[in-house]
Amino acid sequence: MYYHNNVSGAVVLAEVMAEHGVKRLVFSSSATVYGDPAQLPIRENFPLSATNPYGQSKLMVEEILRDLFVSDGDWQIALLRYFNPVGAHPSGRIGEDPNDIPNNLMPFVSQVAVGRRAQLSVFGNDYDTHDGTGVRDYIHVVDLADGHLKALEALENAGKGQVLTVNLGTGTGYSVLDM
Repeated sequence: MYYHNNVSGAVVLAEVMAEHGVKRLVFSSSATVYGDPAQLPIRENFPLSATNPYGQSKLMVEEILRDLFVSDGDWQIALLRYFNPVGAHPSGRIGEDPNDIPNNLMPFVSQVAVGRRAQLSVFGNDYDTHDGTGVRDYIHVVDLADGHLKALEALENAGKGQVLTVNLGTGTGYSVLDM
């Protein structure tokens, strides 16, 4: 499904954009394209080696978009590599309330907070961290939205074709128990 949604969707979108002369694109990629990095913090120029289908599909789209730029230098493309998006809009209208079983930490925390779930299960307590639980670099969704706007501004201000790659994270890790 990742390949259909990410790869096929990106190819079709790029084709339609080109047909209509729209050549500025911000792609929501993922830090999963780095795989298991040898050191932290992760920099944009680190080797790319996705280790799961989701990360591989994001990496494939990045490669397709870079190839698109090589074939037509008028394209302005930003590749935004998200770390771990969390949170909701302050209005409460959009955010961490999935209809099905959550697939990451924050919706579980939110559901416990409002009484929809009785407890939060924490898996793993033997990580080499201050409390033994996994650590991630979480970034709020409103900060991600700001990152998109800044990427668009950077592309517009450049005035020429380019591929801009930016990591979007805080640079600070928080454990499951910290969250």
